[in-house]
Amino acid sequence: MLTKCIRDITRVTAMCPAAPRQTLPSVQLSTRKRSQTHERLLDFAYDAIIQKGFAATSIEELVEAAGITKSGFFYHFKDKNDLARQLLERYLAESEIVLDQLEVRARELHDDPLHAFLIFLKLYSEMVRDMIAQHPGCIVSTLTYQDRLFDETVVRLNREGMLAWRARFLRWLEEIVPVHPPRVAVDISDLADQMTVIADGSIIMQRALADPSILERQAMLHRSMVRRLFLDN
Repeated sequence: MLTKCIRDITRVTAMCPAAPRQTLPSVQLSTRKRSQTHERLLDFAYDAIIQKGFAATSIEELVEAAGITKSGFFYHFKDKNDLARQLLERYLAESEIVLDQLEVRARELHDDPLHAFLIFLKLYSEMVRDMIAQHPGCIVSTLTYQDRLFDETVVRLNREGMLAWRARFLRWLEEIVPVHPPRVAVDISDLADQMTVIADGSIIMQRALADPSILERQAMLHRSMVRRLFLDN
């Protein structure tokens, strides 16, 4: 999964000190261990929350899974709200990197903005096919449905994440329209939101129907609809 690869790269980078001769080895090892424990806690929390929700995920089960004490948990997180904030920040940062990579690759393969966008949607569908088998859920959807459990910071981060998706696809569609005017009247802001609607809606259906192929199929259906909207043939 791309996000896992990015996370692994991030961990390796974090474990490489910029000036090793100025840091004692024991301090390096201690910092590295804290960083690894922190990431493991986030990983355990992510999996648990995706499976059963935030409210049903206890601090006790997380510290047991990580092999630390409860006080160790509070060394890394002020409370469960802080855990949710850090989970969301990590998820949004990783998603941004993944989408950037897919966009760069798509634009490298075609100069035309529409054809590049169609390539992007194909790459995205292939990515989610592999991703869903490992993580059959979305932290954004989960936190949205339980937003009353969190403070305004978490709610705002969640909202900003969705708006970032809208802005990304709206910017791309605004490149497409002058070159390939749509064949029917359409609000391109609504069209930009459709990717988020498809992703989150498909994840809900996949879980309800126990069918992990829905998101991939819906992403490809969206690709076909975009193609028909902007191309004559």
